[in-house]
Amino acid sequence: MIKASAPGKLFIAGEYAVVTNNHPAILVAVNQFITVSLDEAIDEGTINSTLNGGLPVPWTRQDGALHIDERENPFIYITQAVTVTEQYISELNKELLFFHLSVESELDNAKGKKYGLGSSGAVTVATIKALLKFYKVPYTPELVYKLASLAHLSVKSNGSFGDIAASCFTGWIAYSCFDREWVKERQTEMTITELVTLSWPDLMIRHLSVPDNLQLLIGWTASPASTTHLVDKVNDKRQDMADFFPNFLVESKMIVNDLITAFDKNETQAIKDGIRKNRSLLLKLAKHTGISIETPLLEKLVEAAETFGGAAKSSGAGGGDCGIALVDNADTILPLFKQWEADGVVPLPLEVYQEDEGAGVL
Repeated sequence: MIKASAPGKLFIAGEYAVVTNNHPAILVAVNQFITVSLDEAIDEGTINSTLNGGLPVPWTRQDGALHIDERENPFIYITQAVTVTEQYISELNKELLFFHLSVESELDNAKGKKYGLGSSGAVTVATIKALLKFYKVPYTPELVYKLASLAHLSVKSNGSFGDIAASCFTGWIAYSCFDREWVKERQTEMTITELVTLSWPDLMIRHLSVPDNLQLLIGWTASPASTTHLVDKVNDKRQDMADFFPNFLVESKMIVNDLITAFDKNETQAIKDGIRKNRSLLLKLAKHTGISIETPLLEKLVEAAETFGGAAKSSGAGGGDCGIALVDNADTILPLFKQWEADGVVPLPLEVYQEDEGAGVL
């Protein structure tokens, strides 16, 4: 049996602006995972997942590609990951096989509520890694990122693909999205093998070093939110914000670039100040759009963190899910967690996950 895992993610800064290419964000990978297992099969394969109650869905091939009756397909990110990756594998002149694919997720709680840790990105990454292992194809984080991004482009994702980058490269990363239109144009002109070897314009993924005294704390509101829905809402209002949104993009880019510099210089106070500035900017965006990015519970999360000397904000699209706090005094962590619990925020015992280098070399 082949197994591959991919971690969940959290946004630290740069939300909403990062959907526009060449606008940076900061993310972390966390130590909760989606794991994909593959077993070779004959004539027909199956897909089953804890994300779908564990019921197996059969698949076969039509014209050499994976096919599921659309009336039975709850696995769009998995099937597109298989389609794109197997096209790449076919271009390497390898014979395609049947397999049973199984997914196990730690990115939701015992009752099936999502934490907002990027399950669609993680399941795509884990599926691609498992397939490349299955077909004995060496891979790098960059290759997996590009294949996963092509899979998400094929389902018309409106996201930034930052969750994919965090799941592939792990640890703390600075990220900006590639030029989607450039990639889409090249897709019509060349093979996937050719496309993934090119440098994609505006794409930036690099690791950040973190001050030793800086601790990331994560609080969950137990209220799942849809990133796709919230990003759509903001995009729908962009034309109505012609005076505000261009300035929002400029200001976000400045704040996040300053944050990246603060990480590079190991400046804890400047990092905390940058988190506060990014929070204020997102509150301005919420006011202009009428969208509740920082819910009342997320506001309590932030206020409690500030009381104990931390800097905090919503994470990702907001509207629920998680908030993050950065603290530089370990003695404040337990009192802060107690305050969160009193306010109805669930402290999540998560840590930043950094994968060993060379994990994809066979």
